[in-house]
Amino acid sequence: MRLSRSTVRLALPALLLLAFSACNSAPSPVGQWRGVLTSPGGELPFGLRVDSGPQGLRAVIQNGSEDAPVSAVELKGNDLMLRFDGYDSRIVATIEGDNLTGKWEKRGKTAYAAMPLSAHRAGAEAASRFRPASELGLAAGAAEAVPSVSGNWAVAFVDEEETSPAEAELRQEGTRVTGTFRTPTGDHRFLEGSYESGVLRLSAFDGAHAFLYQAHAEPGGTLRGDFWSRDSYHATWTARRAAEREAVLPDAWKEVGLTNPEGKFRFRFPDLAGQPVTLDDPRFAGKVVIVNLFGSWCPNCNDEGPYLASLHKRYRDHGLEIVGLAFEVTGDATRDREFVRRFGERYGISYSLLLAGTNDKEKAGAALPDLTRVASFPTTVFLGRDGKVRKIHSGFDGPGTGEHFAELKKEFEGLIESLLAEPAPAG
Repeated sequence: MRLSRSTVRLALPALLLLAFSACNSAPSPVGQWRGVLTSPGGELPFGLRVDSGPQGLRAVIQNGSEDAPVSAVELKGNDLMLRFDGYDSRIVATIEGDNLTGKWEKRGKTAYAAMPLSAHRAGAEAASRFRPASELGLAAGAAEAVPSVSGNWAVAFVDEEETSPAEAELRQEGTRVTGTFRTPTGDHRFLEGSYESGVLRLSAFDGAHAFLYQAHAEPGGTLRGDFWSRDSYHATWTARRAAEREAVLPDAWKEVGLTNPEGKFRFRFPDLAGQPVTLDDPRFAGKVVIVNLFGSWCPNCNDEGPYLASLHKRYRDHGLEIVGLAFEVTGDATRDREFVRRFGERYGISYSLLLAGTNDKEKAGAALPDLTRVASFPTTVFLGRDGKVRKIHSGFDGPGTGEHFAELKKEFEGLIESLLAEPAPAG
């Protein structure tokens, strides 16, 4: 059948409208989402916000007061990828209306760990992070014995290998709970959750770690529960109210000692250009030196890294040098070098970063025999102008610890200034 010109003219606007609608029917991830990772311990919820701007799509993961940035957001049709380049991890998902389904993957020593993921659009005033305990059929705890979890708790984590101390510092408003766990190796960063009917639930996800905690209040006023990390690690934990001024954790300045009778700290590792670096190099002579044992994979190191970068810029003209010893995940020099390079670029680090080995503490300790052990990543070694070790700090209290973060920065800066005030040795 042949159409008249007038019929064609009438049909064109309708066809253009259909074409315009088809072009605009592509799904958009922009907005607020309630994400859930399927942990072995159940739902591990987190907040996700995706925005659109002049540079394209951007996203952050939300935990309490933290907005953890996503490195890149890629959208191809219905397929969405969120990359966390510093941690060699990513979210891959499909958008179906107001839902996302997919998985979170993170590179391990030999393969990717993976956890199923789902998300649903939520309003800007997103509801409670966790669904009500009653909806999930969770048994109630002794709420009358623990009417609120606000305050400090002395905690013991128990897994197949050891019992580890921790201090939980929690704040409760209504049923919402925020806070963190401080441990001898560093803090668990920004946690968020709820406490209702005697059941405490907390979670954190930042692209590197996926943490889920659950505990029940007991008649004696204690807490007892489980802790899951990523797709495989599990520990049980108990907590009691910490006494006022109680030292729950060991002194982080005394966890690692020195074996060298001359007070020296020696190493020889290649920088990112493959050139060997030691503390005997002329650039370190007569300087105050900080040696930082770190890993690009380590969230606490990612808290300390930008702080050390700021210290270097502030004090280098006064005689401070810093060198970072990177202990990475895979041992593949090409891969590890690239991730250490990204770490340095991300935080504007102007001091040398060296490839020192893998994130095995025993092997790291063997590579650094002047230390009694490597107890934590990060570990920070302070040397005076005479080249002798003055102090060693194990772990790092990051921004999620509030006043502890402020106090540690004050300690670091006071120590640096006192060492800089010492005269350089003659010659």
